[in-house]
Amino acid sequence: MYLTRFRINTGRVGARKLLASPQTMHAAVMTSFAEPPAPGSNGPRVLWRLDRDGNAATYLCIVSPMRPDLTHLVEQAGWPTTARWDTFDYTPFLERLAKGDSWSFRLTANPVHSIRRNADEPTKVTAHIGPTHQLGWLLKQQGKAGFRILEKPAEKQLIPGHDTHDLIVHGRRQLRFTKKGNGGQVTVVAVTFDGRLEVTDPDAFRATLTQGLGRAKAYGCGLMTLAKA
Repeated sequence: MYLTRFRINTGRVGARKLLASPQTMHAAVMTSFAEPPAPGSNGPRVLWRLDRDGNAATYLCIVSPMRPDLTHLVEQAGWPTTARWDTFDYTPFLERLAKGDSWSFRLTANPVHSIRRNADEPTKVTAHIGPTHQLGWLLKQQGKAGFRILEKPAEKQLIPGHDTHDLIVHGRRQLRFTKKGNGGQVTVVAVTFDGRLEVTDPDAFRATLTQGLGRAKAYGCGLMTLAKA
């Protein structure tokens, strides 16, 4: 597995086209590989995420089973003569993960749930809109995904009894685009979670990091990355 980070030159026309369309960005990411994983495979897949920091820098993060070649992205949306990209061997890090490890994390995800108005109606997948429900969605994922979100001490809770976990949600984006092939309109609500976690099941957690969490993985959702707590 490989972890790649590429800074996007947002002043370029090509970069703005990529940032405006998750479909276009997905296509650009997938063409970084001579033989990308087959769609629908149960093993590690190509995951990507856009990160925007406080200094207005925008980064493309990619986790992939193969080493990518981002030459086309440098030419279209980077600095061709002064900057390229950084790729790291991710496998040794993944193999070292152990039960009880604590990490800070970032995850961009598409929190959804299934609803229906009456018993005769089929269920419909719809996005969680409010931060409370979005945070609740992630808390429901934690056990099967191999981690638990760490809790705050009572004295650090802004709203005692409610602000219980070391977790925030921000950067809500509503992505609308026309799906190629059938012309259908697609809407994806993406939010970013920052927090602290503890590894409870290393194997399940490795699968979360390499296969993604939640839906809309082709559109920049599902990638979780870690940093020292």
